[in-house]
This record gives sequence, structure tokens and C-alpha cells, in this order.
Amino acid sequence: MLTRHAIAAMIMGLSVAGCSAPETATRNAPLDTSTATVAAPAYAIQEIRVSVPKTLKVSEANRYYPGGDIVWREDPAGDRHAQVKAIFEAAMMQGVKAMQPGHVPAVLDIQVTRFHALTEKARYTVGGVHSLQFHMQLRNPETGMAYGEPQFVKADFKALGGQAAIKAEQQGITQKYRITNHLAGVIQRQLTSPGGYQAANLGLMGALNQLGASNKN
Repeated sequence: MLTRHAIAAMIMGLSVAGCSAPETATRNAPLDTSTATVAAPAYAIQEIRVSVPKTLKVSEANRYYPGGDIVWREDPAGDRHAQVKAIFEAAMMQGVKAMQPGHVPAVLDIQVTRFHALTEKARYTVGGVHSLQFHMQLRNPETGMAYGEPQFVKADFKALGGQAAIKAEQQGITQKYRITNHLAGVIQRQLTSPGGYQAANLGLMGALNQLGASNKN
């Protein structure tokens, strides 16, 4: 878990602006019902809590578009839920560090609902979409009261494929690197913009991806 003291120390060290939420039996259940409204840019994040529910299915199938909720291959075979949680924690921390903190202390709860990176087969041929989706909720660190309603964030973006993927890897630009930086930017926009993050239109790839997310696996 990332403590409020660790995050506060990192935020204080910036001179310019740039662990787990309760699991539920269903992937799309709301995180809270009691809320208080606060303007988005006013938050000072003191703690980040990331949850990757064990109810999310992991697929190790090497197909262009495998079923399941979690598809991740760049780390060694092992606990994919823990690996995805570590990626989200690093990304959320990176995004929060780059922000100018506001005056309202808050805890940031993240509940991952989908993490589809590319399989080996897709990455070295046609490419595809990194499908990254989560619920977020801001809370009062003392009372646990939610600030506003829980928000669903769709952070899908285009993945590299074929020669572009190979060239990127040679430069140290891995899937993990791109996903971490993308999610860091997403949470910055989500916390500072009244309209939140708006995912780009990914055309046919995005439509197919959304269809897969909505179907039961």
C-alpha cells in the first residue's frame, strides 16, 4: 500500500506542476453511495489504493483476441492480478506526482475492471488496442465519505504491432512503459479536468474491443 506520508513527501518535493478498495462480486458494482461534491482540481491525494478483484478472469491463450478480463504477457508467468495491480499503482503514483496538489485531502480508490494488453501473436503481427478500464472513487481520508459519484474510466489506446512494436522494444519502449505512461496521463486528466479523460475514437479496433468487453467470457 502506498502511504499518505510517502505520497505527501513526493508531492512536496516537486517545485513545479508537471492497498485495496473493497472488492465486489460483480465487475460493475458502484463503490459507494454517500457522497460530497468537490471541484476536481481541488484534491490533494494522500493515499492510492488499487484493487484488482480475483473475479477478473485471466487468459493465457496466444490468440489475436483471447477471452478473459486480464491479458498480460510482459512479466514472467505468475500472479497476473498482482502484476496488473503493480502497474496501476506505479501509473497512478506517477500521475499524482506530476500534479499541483489542491487543498482538499483525498484517498484515491481504483478498482480495475479490464486489462487487455496484446498477446504475442497480436503484438508481432497486426497490433491492436490496449483495453484499460477501471472505476475510480475519491474519499475523505478521515471519514471515508465519497467525494462525488464513482466514475468509470475507459482508457483504451492503440497498441503497437509488427515492426513498430519490435523497433519500440529495441528502444526500451515496452508495453508496460507505454501503458504506465498512458495511465499516468489519464489519471491527471481525470483529476484536473471538469470533463475528465476522454478516450480517443479507435474506429473498428475500438468497436471490436468494446464488444469483447461487453460479452461474457
